[in-house]
Order: sequence, then C-alpha cells, then structure tokens
Amino acid sequence: MEIKNLEGISFEQIYTAFKSAFSDYEISVDKTELKSMLKRRGFNPALSFGAFYDDNIVAFTFNGIGKYYNGKLTAYDTGTGTRKEFRGQGLAKRIFTHSMPFLKNAGIENYLLEVLQHNKRALKIYESLGFEILREFNFFTQKKQLVVNHLSDKPAKCSIVALKSEDILSAQSFHDFTPSWQNDIESIKRAGDDLVTLGAMVDSVLSGYCVFSPKSGDITQIAVDPTFRRKGVASSLLKQMIEMTESEIVKVINVESPTPSLDAFLASKGVCLAGKQFEMVLTL
Repeated sequence: MEIKNLEGISFEQIYTAFKSAFSDYEISVDKTELKSMLKRRGFNPALSFGAFYDDNIVAFTFNGIGKYYNGKLTAYDTGTGTRKEFRGQGLAKRIFTHSMPFLKNAGIENYLLEVLQHNKRALKIYESLGFEILREFNFFTQKKQLVVNHLSDKPAKCSIVALKSEDILSAQSFHDFTPSWQNDIESIKRAGDDLVTLGAMVDSVLSGYCVFSPKSGDITQIAVDPTFRRKGVASSLLKQMIEMTESEIVKVINVESPTPSLDAFLASKGVCLAGKQFEMVLTL
C-alpha cells in the first residue's frame, strides 16, 4: 500500500475511485457532476492524497484549498472515501496523517470539514485528531413537483433577472449566516457557468437573489434584503429557479442551525429537513 498525492492522476482514475468508494451508498454522481463539484470546491490534486494498491486508488481524500476560515489559507475536505473491501484498515486516518506535513509546508493554517451528525464513528475519529465543532448545519430536500404544489400563482411585485456572480458581492449582507465553504462566494466564482444567478428587482433595486445548479437542483444561496422580506421575493426566485432546473429534486445544503427565517420559508414550501451535519476545524 502506497500513499501519495493525486497530481498527474487522470480524472478517469479519480472518478473510478469515487464511484467505487460510494457504490454501496444511496448516492449517484456522474462524471459531469463530480467534475463540477471538484471545481466548485477548489480541488487541488497536488495537496490531495490517495492510498494505492496495484496502481489503483482504494482510499482517498480530495482537498480544496482557499481562504475561508478567518480569511486564512484553509484546506477543505471535498470528499473522503474508501472502497468497501479496504475499509476497517484505518486508511482514511493514515491518509490524513500523511497529508499534514505537505499541507503545513504549503502554508495551510486550518483544515475544515463537514461530517454527518449521526456518523458517530467518523465524529469520534475527527475529535481524536483534534478537530473542534464550529457550527451545526441542516440540509433540506424535496421533489421538485411537491415544491411547485406549494408555490402561489399570485404575481409578485418584483421582476426576476439574470445576474453575474460579481453582481451579488454587495448583497452578501442579506444573509442571516455565513455560507459554508461549498456555498460561499469564492466557490460560486470557481463554479462559473455550472451555476445560475438570479436577482429579484423592486423598482430597479436588488431585493433578493438566488444561486443554483440547474443540473443538480442544489440551491447554493438564497437571500432577501430584510427590508423586502415576507413580500413574495424569495417565492418568486424559487419559482423561477424551479422552472429552470433539470433535476427532479430540490436541495438546500448547509443551512446554519438555527436560521429561523430560512427554516420557516423552506418549511412553507414543503422542503423538508433531511439531515444534520457538523462543521469542524483543526488548526494546523
């Protein structure tokens, strides 16, 4: 077994490893979706690592690199997995330990990750490595058609227009919490055309906006200026987004818990709580 970085490893090998590691999970990610996910999360192959057996990746950690936590250079666990037949050998922990000197030498000051709250085994491992819980996140999902059934036909007093990612820089104050790594403005910029940005205009003033993936149905950000809340702005954005979304599922990942305004809005549209995560950080 050899542990080394993923620089020079083909995307085909990376996709095969990812698909194999999650073959017994209830998730399905095609090549296009994985490529989009890695790009959006800042995947850096030179600072990502895998365990190789017979020249095949049997376990891996994909790391994204960027400035996120307190504005410091941070590594983000974009995806960790182990093929079923190689589990129970501590490969994930070995890969993490192997990567630390390389991350430190690259100037990384913090390591950030998210873990499902019910995954007690993983949580225990991360805590043993020195990780601390920063925040709790909720994630929500619903079938698109069921969301449509909760949308009103009443016309809103705003117009929906296409925007660019730079158009929402000044509107980050609309949020009630700081977006997670995969949803923050830097990730949106990295995603490029994989994401669509819509704005709600009231008398030529930006009153709210949303950013989403038409392919996956992922709502990356949705926020309304407090002055314009409870006036149908978010509903209008959601309605337009759903009309443009190919996916049959709508999902909102990593909503800080609690966020009463967004929690109540999603509940009113039938978008249900599907699970909970912890955001954790380790100072290197």
